[in-house]
Amino acid sequence: MRAVVVRSLVKKFGEFAALRGISFEVEEGEIFGLVGPNGAGKTTTFRIIATLLLPTSGKVAVYGRDVVSEAHEVRKIISYLPEDAGAYRYLTGFEYLKLIAEIYFGKGRDSEEALELGIKLSGLGDRLYDKMKTYSKGMKRRVQVARALMVKPKLAILDEPTVGLDVLHARDIRDTIKDFSKTYETTVLVSSHNMREVEELCSRVALINRGRILVQGSIFDLLKDYGVPDLESLFIRLVKGD
Repeated sequence: MRAVVVRSLVKKFGEFAALRGISFEVEEGEIFGLVGPNGAGKTTTFRIIATLLLPTSGKVAVYGRDVVSEAHEVRKIISYLPEDAGAYRYLTGFEYLKLIAEIYFGKGRDSEEALELGIKLSGLGDRLYDKMKTYSKGMKRRVQVARALMVKPKLAILDEPTVGLDVLHARDIRDTIKDFSKTYETTVLVSSHNMREVEELCSRVALINRGRILVQGSIFDLLKDYGVPDLESLFIRLVKGD
């Protein structure tokens, strides 16, 4: 079953067309990357899939459920991590994850299991019990990634999950995403403007620029077909030829 199907998706803000009829599909259980520069339309696409924005036209389905007419059902099976997700400064990381678990599951065993998983995914050890105002950017992002995954969504939508992080924190988060997806067979839709990072994380990608999909497919096949060493080289070739 296809986890996400996007067909001829258009989004306009006034006269500005942020998305210009994009289409792509995400297979169940894969990590799929939507890759492009800042302002390409990645976040707009993710917000529509996450039921936070209405499309101007086109169709989007998540596990067969329409994101407009069945938004309530879609929200039950997804989690969404925005690029600019903040932190509650005066809560500890533990208190924040506990709050999220109880929002999703109430009080009980399911909530306790989600919290246990969140603690493990955060990887912060004893620092999880410090207030988040003392956390580095990388630590805050780890808590947010843990929050998005600990509820075991069928689809995790992660918008620039490693943005602004140093090499070590970024690798930790990539490893967490890969291990989680494999262990729980969770479909992951991830955006990034770091194309080299995406090569390590994703099996298939769609390259987007100025609201249009330039090309999509498996990374291996794309690099082979175009005779380029990496996604960055492919993107530059496609943009210059556009």
